[in-house]
Amino acid sequence: MKGNNKIKVLFRHRSMEMGGVEKVMLSLLNNLNREKFEMTVCLNINQGELRDEFPEHVRKVSLTPGKEDFSKNRILQKIQLVRRNLRLRQIQKQPAIADQLLGEQYDIEIGMTYGDFPAVLNSTNKNSKKVGWFHSEINLPKLQPLVPGILKNFPEFDQMIYCSEKIKDMMHQYYPDLQYPSEEVIINAIPIKEIRRKSDEHIKGLPSGPVFASIGRLHSRKGYHKLIEAHTKLIREGFYHSVIVVGDGEEFRNLQKQIADNKVEDTFILAGNKMNPYPYVKNTDYFILPSESEAWPLVIAEALILQKPVIATRTGDIPAMIDHGKTGYLINYETDEMYASMKKFLTEPEFIAEIKKNLIPIEEQFDSQKIFHAVETILTNLVKREQ
Repeated sequence: MKGNNKIKVLFRHRSMEMGGVEKVMLSLLNNLNREKFEMTVCLNINQGELRDEFPEHVRKVSLTPGKEDFSKNRILQKIQLVRRNLRLRQIQKQPAIADQLLGEQYDIEIGMTYGDFPAVLNSTNKNSKKVGWFHSEINLPKLQPLVPGILKNFPEFDQMIYCSEKIKDMMHQYYPDLQYPSEEVIINAIPIKEIRRKSDEHIKGLPSGPVFASIGRLHSRKGYHKLIEAHTKLIREGFYHSVIVVGDGEEFRNLQKQIADNKVEDTFILAGNKMNPYPYVKNTDYFILPSESEAWPLVIAEALILQKPVIATRTGDIPAMIDHGKTGYLINYETDEMYASMKKFLTEPEFIAEIKKNLIPIEEQFDSQKIFHAVETILTNLVKREQ
């Protein structure tokens, strides 16, 4: 700790593309007690829609430039990308480079995802307390190549924070003999006032008629390929509606081709990333999250706060967030169930009216101040252990 008695906290993260983890980190940076904590963020890459959204009292250090800073010339872009990758590999092999750029010693170092764990654990500052934040279902098939490294990292932390009870339970279910550090479950905080304020922004170009909104990274595990199938079947059967997806990712071209092949370009819209996605939720009729896997998804809480009837898959802690048939509708990760639930929403107005009535007091379910206080307590106690 410095002479001012503030606890010095370093957050490590790859970059700031629009995503749930990035929103969680920004929420922490904006709401943790700045009189108690002096906060720094170190980004591997200064990249993403949220890279300039840090509060003024937070110091930001980036190790390499983002694509936003690259030349517009394609040849020069490729050269810059190669240089960046070489620099990142060098920093990975020589952690002292990052620590020298930061130029300070920290009381606590936090890895916001499993991808950030090595950077925290390889820090040359051996006196800092190391905290990992874990958001992933450990049995996810696509995660399996990374699992050995994740398991190796776990015992090296002083504190592990899980974003949901299910994520923690799954770790202990699949790896009961792992040497776990001190553990806590901290669900993601919801900035209710900010969400409501931002949702009032005027937007144009929304389709007419019933509209389902969704927000998410365009990744295969998000289930948008199945949602296109369900949507196409409904359209062909005469159940007119539209779907608008806010987000971007590696599956964009594949989904775009699937939309074209099914001839639903006018009714299934990939809107891309939006700095403010909330008006798209507020000004549409329903929200749908067709994911194969999730932990404690912020977008579900955000949609509930904006009083939208939600269809979501039974994954992660979503069943704890939604009271099935009362504040939303839970389905399995199956195209036929997506189809049936969307049809139900489109054809049963009394059911939708009942859900909307049940959503009126929903914000009582989310107590952000309690969450921030819990994080502050964990961080403070970590430092006290050393004293």
